Formats: sequence, structure tokens, C-alpha cells
Amino acid sequence: MKIICIGRNYTEHIAELANERPSEPVVFLKPDTAILLHKQPFFIPPFSDDVHHEVEVVVKINRIGKHIEEKFAHKYYDEIGLGIDFTARDLQQKLKEQGLPWEKAKSFDGAAVVSREFIPKADLGNLNDLSFELYKNDTLQQSGNTSHMLFNIDTIIAHVSQYFTLKIGDLIFTGTPAGVSRVQENDTLKGMLAGREMFHIKVK
Repeated sequence: MKIICIGRNYTEHIAELANERPSEPVVFLKPDTAILLHKQPFFIPPFSDDVHHEVEVVVKINRIGKHIEEKFAHKYYDEIGLGIDFTARDLQQKLKEQGLPWEKAKSFDGAAVVSREFIPKADLGNLNDLSFELYKNDTLQQSGNTSHMLFNIDTIIAHVSQYFTLKIGDLIFTGTPAGVSRVQENDTLKGMLAGREMFHIKVK
């Protein structure tokens, strides 16, 4: 199982980090060891003092696919979840300045929260108009809607499959909206998708 992540997929988030708008999906990977175990807190790693939360809609692949045409991409998933792409922003900035890959800032142990529940897409209606939120300490911190994606789910699947064979159980993180912020010890983070609570974690 692999975790495929899409960066810079929401215009306002691109602006808040002063990044350039991409002409195609920005793709990076996380190993399966990055997944935070259920019912476990997120531990801030010792190599960073500026870890940010990034809430994202997550797609679970349900069949093997390669070179998928966009018009057929909807056949390769039937469930939608929610997650957090934790990012060591200070380390990421240093790596970017040196022209180096982001993995150390994005792929460390625990850096990927994945909701235990995945919702059948048939229960969610229009996937291109799907609302989701992240609450930090019970205060709304991030609010997004998939209608604001630069590249929608089917476009992402078609693009990614030109480079990587998709396998059953692979997860695709589809990008984060504006509102990312630093997490601190004793913070609580709650993720909501279409009005349902998807995860609730503590920061240590």
C-alpha cells in the first residue's frame, strides 16, 4: 500500500504559502509507516518546532489500474475518507531552499492521519461539491470544499496512474485548503466530512 499526496491543489492555500500555481498536479509520496495508528496521539517530532496540520479528503483505490483515462477514473474508487498531512514546515522550507525533496518534512512516522471510517461515495452525492473541516481545540481552523480543487479526484487519478500503477488499498490525499497552522502539545484536532466526525486526535 502506498500513500500518494497532491500538493498545491487549492488556490487560497497556494497563496498563504506564497507558492506558484501548478499547471499539473504536484505529486509526492508517503510510506505506510507514516500512518498514525488509530487511537494514538500525534507526537511532535524532535527535529521540528513548526509542524502544521493539513486536512485533506482521502480516496481509497479499489482496483488495480495503470494509464487510466479520466472518464473511467470513477470506477477505481468507491469510498471517501478524511486525513491530515502533517508537515514539518521549518524543515520543508530548508529542503525547498536547497532544491531537495520534501520527504523528511512530510513522510516521518505519524505524519499521515487516515480516518478509520471511509464513506461510500454513493452516500455523499456530488464529489465535486463536498465540504470538510478541521477544528483545532474546538475552533474551526480549516474549511474546504472539493469544488475549489484545481484538479478534481478523477483528474488526479488519471494523472497519477500515468506514473504509478494504482493498487487496491492505495490512498490518495487530494490537497488541503487554506488555514493550515502550527500544532502544539495538548492541542486536539477534529476532522469533519459532510457533517460527520471522521477523526479526533490529541497532540503530544
